[in-house]
This record gives sequence, C-alpha cells and structure tokens, in this order.
Amino acid sequence: MTKPISLLKILFPFIMLFIVSGCSDNLPLDKDISNRSYQLVDQDSSNVMFPHKYEGKTVVMGFIFTNCPDICPMTTHNMQQIQEQLKKNEIENVELVALSFDPLRDTPSVLKEYSNVREIDLSNFSFITGREETIDSLLKMMGVLAISGDTTYTENNNPVYFYTHTDRITLIDNNAHVRKEYRGSKINIDEILNDIKQIGN
Repeated sequence: MTKPISLLKILFPFIMLFIVSGCSDNLPLDKDISNRSYQLVDQDSSNVMFPHKYEGKTVVMGFIFTNCPDICPMTTHNMQQIQEQLKKNEIENVELVALSFDPLRDTPSVLKEYSNVREIDLSNFSFITGREETIDSLLKMMGVLAISGDTTYTENNNPVYFYTHTDRITLIDNNAHVRKEYRGSKINIDEILNDIKQIGN
C-alpha cells in the first residue's frame, strides 16, 4: 500500500520559493555603477570621485537643492534620522551623501552653511556637487529627474526659483551596486535600516 504524501512535502518547494523571493524583493535592484566615474566636490571643496570614494561602504544617497522649500529639507532631515539610528544600532561603514543638482547656486560654501544651519554631523555625512554637465550625467545614470523652472525676483532682487525633481533616496551597496530606491521625503526609517542590515557591511 502506498503511503500518502503529506501536504507539507508537496508544498515545501513552493514555500521555499516564496521565502527566497520575499527576501530578494526587499532589494529589488542590482545596477552596477562601479565602472562609472564622476569628479565632484564636497562641502569642504575636497575632490570626490563618485562612486570610487565610497568603495567598500554602503551609501545612502539623497538628491536635493538648498533653495528647496519642502521636499529637500524633509529628505535631509530623514537622512539625519537614518544617521542617528545607524549610530544607535552600532551599524558602521555607511556613508550618507546628499547630491545637489543645482551646482550653479549650491557651491561648496553654500552646502557647508546648509549643513551648519541644520547641525549635521559630517563625520559620515557629506554634501556633494560638481560641474553642471557632470551632475546632469550622474542624474541620468541614477534615474533622477531635475528640471529648473523660470527664475523670478523679489522686491529686494533676491532670486526665487524651483525645480521639478524626483523625490529620492537611493541605497547603494558596498560593491557600488544600486539596490533600492525610496521616496526621500517620506522614507520609512526602519525599512532602510533593515535593508542596510540585509546588505551587510
């Protein structure tokens, strides 16, 4: 008499497939950017070769411009929250990088002041910018849109301008592979921390 096959044995391969798929879905991307090279500068006017400067480190990268009235301050604040949680959880070897896509106005000194006003710990958090054509090429590679609108002027002759831009924080692993993209202004801090832990450092 043939022994009945248990339901568990039948379903086991499908259960394992679901588990494996579920884990990989947490990090849906695997775009290799290690062969790219972008010459940039940080808030201290130090040269930054992206992504090579961060070789062997996990990178949390936000996209901002300092004149932004809403999304960018929220993205910057969320990156600060990520930094604090990384310290609290003793997760090391992670760099936070905010790229300005407004290089004509966001000079290193402006970025430095932006970080000072927000009391940002620059030990593993940097603001970077570069030549306009370099920034445009980098944004295109990262799939980030930033389109400048018309500039108007106040009565005091101060320029007022805005960008239509992608609301984005990107997670890059320690092999310079883009692994996941998040909405920068409304990112779930616990989610990206778990994703960083999954990558491993």
